[in-house]
Amino acid sequence: MTDPTSPARTGGRPSGAGLLAVSSALLAMSRPLEVRDVLKTIVASARELLDAEYAALGVPDDHGGFAQFVVDGVSDAQWKAIGPLPRQHGILAAMLHDDHPQRLADVRDDPRFGGWPDAHPEMSDFLGLPIRDGDRTIGALYLANKRCPKPEGSCGFTEADEELLSILAQHAAIALTNARLYERSRELTIAEERSRLAHELHDAVSQKLFSLRLTAQAATALVDRDPHRAKEELHQVAALAAEAAEELRAAVVELRPAALDEDGLVATLRTQVQVLDRAHAARVTFTSTGVRALPAAQEEALLRVAQEALHNALRHSGGAHVDVALEKKGSGAVLTVGDDGSGFDPDATREAGRHLGLVSMRDRAGGVGGRLTVHAEPGRGTTIEMEVPGG
Repeated sequence: MTDPTSPARTGGRPSGAGLLAVSSALLAMSRPLEVRDVLKTIVASARELLDAEYAALGVPDDHGGFAQFVVDGVSDAQWKAIGPLPRQHGILAAMLHDDHPQRLADVRDDPRFGGWPDAHPEMSDFLGLPIRDGDRTIGALYLANKRCPKPEGSCGFTEADEELLSILAQHAAIALTNARLYERSRELTIAEERSRLAHELHDAVSQKLFSLRLTAQAATALVDRDPHRAKEELHQVAALAAEAAEELRAAVVELRPAALDEDGLVATLRTQVQVLDRAHAARVTFTSTGVRALPAAQEEALLRVAQEALHNALRHSGGAHVDVALEKKGSGAVLTVGDDGSGFDPDATREAGRHLGLVSMRDRAGGVGGRLTVHAEPGRGTTIEMEVPGG
């Protein structure tokens, strides 16, 4: 028998435990997450709140399919066996083209039901409704197989379940819209970063090429009347060409989109450090201890600060070694980028208006709830430390 105090049995109002679950779900959705993370949170919250065996959320594309379709209650092996994402047809399409919820005793008896792949789990009672942003449908929630005793021919999902899912869907629309804005903001930040790097690339390489051209011209003028000096100038040409090549290689690494989503922060940092180690005369190393996945915004901030600190160390410090370390600290992490170069006086640098990117690094750290510390002294190298809390 169903618990009479459950959200589905209290006259349409969630119980104290139900309200706590709703609150937890809404708080989870309010965090700054990427779109796919938000979708997963919504689906998992809906399935838990309504005690369903299966839950799914579909975001439509403009071609009759789903741009994203997230499920909960289906194993990875099952999902892989099911095959391609479903199309917008039958009962799945109903919530995308109709404002009304769909509550069915057995989805298989609905005339719109068109079957499912062999590996698809069997589903009976069904509840679905649209996720709307104003007058636009941006997704649909689907729940199946309520975990409760069901009299023959009746749906386990109740009117109270429908009301609860409707509340969740309203907040899901806000969370999904915010996540899209967050991703767009990140894209703009990346675009700004690329623009900055492009300017740096242009300035640095242009200067090297200009010097190379002048030196080559000088060597040409000296080759007949002073072969020894011409040879020295040609050596300088070779050195300038090598420096220009290093600038280009390093810029390509920084301009390349970070593979955080696919590889994670540790692997991405390790790869970039390995490339920089090959491209520069200084020895660049990376170590990592016990760091697990962090929220996407924190991982990106750590990566960008590491890139900026590496850029400063390799371009300005003159050091022979640059060490990058990422370590677990509580539920968060600490990034350290240290060099054995010339160092600097942070106070004098600040007064002179030369920040070496420290302002942007501090902004990135503060933007994700972290803090940045700079340890520097003339002649004794520089260490940049960024600490972020856990998610």
